[in-house]
Amino acid sequence: MTQVEALQAALAGEHAALYGVGVAGGKLSGAKFQAANELYEQHRRQRDKLADLLTAAGETPVAAEPAYDLPMAVTTAQTAASLILVIERRLAAVYGDLVENAEEAPVRALAIQNLLTTSSAQVSWGSAPVAFPGAV
Repeated sequence: MTQVEALQAALAGEHAALYGVGVAGGKLSGAKFQAANELYEQHRRQRDKLADLLTAAGETPVAAEPAYDLPMAVTTAQTAASLILVIERRLAAVYGDLVENAEEAPVRALAIQNLLTTSSAQVSWGSAPVAFPGAV
């Protein structure tokens, strides 16, 4: 996998994350809704940074799909939180790939920061810490 392919995969992951966190947020309230809203904004910023890196490299950023298949039905606050946890786990793996395939220091730094961010989000949404976040 090249750096550009890994950047495109990370961008596609962020597009999917935005969709999923948006769906999950609809089933949350109070502090959990606020946390999901902040997570949504975080993913929006990450998406924009990835798109900017691809554009600067002369590449066309992958577009978001009109809709995404969710890995579970989201009908309660508990299933919403479970979905967010799945999203963050999947993104950790994508950012692990980007760390591995980054050819430029700024790309690697962004990938590492986003890997740490997704790992922290996993803990915030109920996962136990893992020794090697992003490892599949």
